[in-house]
Parts: sequence; C-alpha cells; structure tokens
Amino acid sequence: MAEFLDFLNNLTNPDWIVAHGGLYLLLFIVFAETGILIGFFLPGDPILFIAGIIIANLTLGPVDSVLTLLYWIALISIAGILGNFVGYWCGKYFGHRLLKMKDNWLFKKEYIFRAQEFYHKRGGVAIILARFLPVVRTFAPIVAGIVEMDFRKFAFYNIVGGILWVGSLVTLGYLLGENDWVQRNLEYVIMGIVVAATAPVLIKMITGKKKKVMPVNEQVLEEEF
Repeated sequence: MAEFLDFLNNLTNPDWIVAHGGLYLLLFIVFAETGILIGFFLPGDPILFIAGIIIANLTLGPVDSVLTLLYWIALISIAGILGNFVGYWCGKYFGHRLLKMKDNWLFKKEYIFRAQEFYHKRGGVAIILARFLPVVRTFAPIVAGIVEMDFRKFAFYNIVGGILWVGSLVTLGYLLGENDWVQRNLEYVIMGIVVAATAPVLIKMITGKKKKVMPVNEQVLEEEF
C-alpha cells in the first residue's frame, strides 16, 4: 500500500514523470482514468496541467514548442477519447453485471447512479461536462453504455469533450509552466486544481437533497438522449 501511495504522490512531480515514461506514462494514466473502472482514483486534471509544464520547460524554440504542445494534446486527447469508448463498450456489455456487484471499498453502485442522474439533468452535454468532474468522468461513459446511448451521439460528445478537457488543462499548464511563482508553489497550484475540479461534486454531496434513485434498468432505459 505504501508503494501505491508513493506512486500517486509522484504523479504530481514533473521530474519523476519525465524519468518514468514521460508522455507514455501520461497516455496510460489518462486512458486508465477514463476507460478502466478502477482508474477513477487517478489524478487526471493535475496530470494534464503537469503535461503542459513539462512541455514549457523543454529546451525547444518557440515554433517547436508550440508544435510539441499540439502533438501532446492530440495524443493525450486520443487516449482520453479511446478510454471513454472502452468505458462505453464495457457498460454496454457488462453494465448489468456491475449493478449486481456488492459495494466494496473500491466500487460502489452509487457512483453509477450519480452519473446516471447527471445524464438526466444534462443530456448529451453531460459527456462533455463529465470530463471536468473527477470520478464522474470514469463512470459517465459506462452509464452511457448501460443505457445504450446512441453511439454516434456519444462519439460526437466524447470527441469534443476529450479535446476540450485535454486542450484546456495542458495549455494552461504550458502557459504557466515557466512562471517562477508556479514552479515554487507547484504543490499548492495542483491542490487548487484538484479543489476546483472536485468542488462541484463535494458541494452537491453536501447540499444536495437525498432522493431515491431508481435502478438503471428500470428508469434510464426508457429515456432518450
């Protein structure tokens, strides 16, 4: 467990990431968080911000630096988009089995029900908005598969959301990456990103009224997206 916690802690260290796979490690983390059920704990938002910082600190000319930024954004976006596609197909073919699983420390059906409720309120745009919400972005494509959301519609929102999510956070990290204050206070900056990303979820959990959520197979299958 200590090694696992060390691994998570190191994911906020740009130098450690560069020394342990660099772009390839980032691609795996983004894919795992968006496409693998147990990847919901991975720090997707900080990872994207750090990717921009890494690019900003490479010894490249202005043109090469921008081209590298676009290249990384493209590859990481593809990883996130493919991850959501995997989540969609897992939800479509194994979703009902997931709903029969008993809750444990790693998996709770409540995560799926929350993503389900999010869909009902936001419709197809939920695929885009979910990208910016930790935990929800892992389960959103799974729920889309469970309710058999139209694949072409899912694909459109998945691609748009993936590009917006990756592009915005990586570019932000790139623009701030050479700032002395950001470099000296990177831990606090990352902490701020995490708080900003999780605040909507926490506020909803604290202030939201408790209400019964019907099982997916009884409520959502009748909905049209």
